[in-house]
Amino acid sequence: MYAFEYLKPTSLKEAKAMLAEHPDGKFLSGGHTLLPAMKLRLAGPAALIDLSGVEGMRGIERKGDTLVIGAFMKHREVAGSDVVKAAIPTLAEMVGTIGDPAVRHRGTIGGSIANNDPSADYAAAAMALAATIVTDSRRIPADEFFTGLFSTALEDGEIVTAVEFPIPRRMGYQKFRNPASRYALCGVAVAETAAGEVRVAVIGAGADGVFRMAEMENALKGNFSPDAIKDIKVPTDGMASDIHADQEYRAHLVGVMARRAVAAAK
Repeated sequence: MYAFEYLKPTSLKEAKAMLAEHPDGKFLSGGHTLLPAMKLRLAGPAALIDLSGVEGMRGIERKGDTLVIGAFMKHREVAGSDVVKAAIPTLAEMVGTIGDPAVRHRGTIGGSIANNDPSADYAAAAMALAATIVTDSRRIPADEFFTGLFSTALEDGEIVTAVEFPIPRRMGYQKFRNPASRYALCGVAVAETAAGEVRVAVIGAGADGVFRMAEMENALKGNFSPDAIKDIKVPTDGMASDIHADQEYRAHLVGVMARRAVAAAK
């Protein structure tokens, strides 16, 4: 690991000022991607700006028909929240399957979404629920936020402060894990919004990260059941392929996980 300066601001203004003073620095949230990369010398920021002490980035609250989660809430806190369990029970269950206990005790929702790992569960939930990502300067719809592999609409120095999830009529989530790493080879979130729109989001399978399945969404609008999508053939174009699973296998998994997610929706 290369040498770096450790900084811990207490406000967003202070955090932004620190980044301005250290343009090669990086914001630190959970650190489960950045720190391993630093240990392997794949990343060498001159400064780490730890956001854990910044005010206003914690808390879980239901505001009308919206669930608001502060960006620095850890996975274990979201999974164990009675507010989340009551508002969107599937979301609580999903977060409880992220990584392992060590990851869930350190990783945060804001860090996960900002990193946009192709296997990150939160991206599927955000897309399926039509969430809004709130930053220190604007509000970004999930459909516009995730722009590609490890890529988002965040501008340099922009900080995610909260995520707003509209409470759906029902939601289901299922994933197939790599038996060694526990990362999702494919995960599918299916949600029927309060307005009756059906959204299907897939993580782990796409070469460019999270994506939606429009054909499944249209089929489920009139018949929200596994049978409605059982004959849909998922194309292999755009699917990831590696030593763990090829394009054909991942395309097959999308269909299987989608049907299971619909069956499990509540």
